[in-house]
Amino acid sequence: MSLSVSNLAELATRIKQWGREVGFAEVRITDIDLSAAEAGLQAWLDAGMHGEMEYMAAHGMKRARPDELVPGTVRVISARMDYLPQATPDDWRAGEAARLADPGAAVISVYARGRDYHKVLRARLQQLADRIRAETGEFGYRVFTDSAPVMELPLAEKAGLGWRGKHTLLLSRTAGSMFFMGEILVDLPLPVDPPTGAHCGGCSACITACPTQAILGPGRLDARRCISYLTIELKTAIPLEMRALIGNRVYGCDDCQTVCPWNKFAQRAVLPDFDERHGLGSASMVALFGWTEDEFNRKMEGSPIRRIGHQSWLRNLAVGLGNAAAAGARGDAQIVAALLARREHPSELVREHVEWALECHGALA
Repeated sequence: MSLSVSNLAELATRIKQWGREVGFAEVRITDIDLSAAEAGLQAWLDAGMHGEMEYMAAHGMKRARPDELVPGTVRVISARMDYLPQATPDDWRAGEAARLADPGAAVISVYARGRDYHKVLRARLQQLADRIRAETGEFGYRVFTDSAPVMELPLAEKAGLGWRGKHTLLLSRTAGSMFFMGEILVDLPLPVDPPTGAHCGGCSACITACPTQAILGPGRLDARRCISYLTIELKTAIPLEMRALIGNRVYGCDDCQTVCPWNKFAQRAVLPDFDERHGLGSASMVALFGWTEDEFNRKMEGSPIRRIGHQSWLRNLAVGLGNAAAAGARGDAQIVAALLARREHPSELVREHVEWALECHGALA
């Protein structure tokens, strides 16, 4: 295929169609100029708001310069894939709120209840790249799914997939924010798509709802206070002052998304990969806390949860079990028995969090 202007425009149209055929909800194209995002990234890093996520600072401004990451890149194909499980009821947000109010419930972010999105999206992006290569012949490209120093949110915003909400997540007028994103960096000078503009208006529901006040203001997130960071990225002890605020959220947090009005338009996944596995949307903390390391590794095979490891899993659950005391289950016999069974765990990290939880229940001997 010769790459004239008209042929490139036709190719761009086909790429979007091929993207839908392999499972993406929407595909758009942008240039690679992220100079407007560099100052904000540097200020966020300088303030230390990335916490222990050293990979955020490891590559300097390469994160904002795709052509330094993959030389020859001139365009980014940005794609989104909806992840609400196919059987999700219309009142799913009310259901999530009810889970938060249940002191024994283990609340796990919706995105993590199915297969690991990294594997799913990477495979689908590669399928899309293969379709392009079949049309154009060999070309320079590289696929990414939250797997390299790429500023996917600013790129997706430039491409017109949505706008960055006040909680810093991408929002779409037709799909809310319950979707994953991935990119293909290419050396093809494809025509670019326009951005959509922002549509949050005066709404600040996400800022108000954040349990730990991690959203400091519109578009300003202190990751060190974010429950997703504390339960997933943090490898050490959860700070004492943050524990009570976490409640029963044992892996991630969806609060800023469930209160967002735009998520009444959230779409169901077209792929079965994100359907709930192992009852993670209805499990109790006591049941999950009882998993051995072998059970954890076996049941979480192919899940994003597995990457935190059994030790952090138990740490998070111990915090949730401790918080059940203040939520109406103080001294609950099952909870106290589960905690006592882990009191001599080999990990000092787990033991310390178990002791804290037992203290919450007034159950220290």
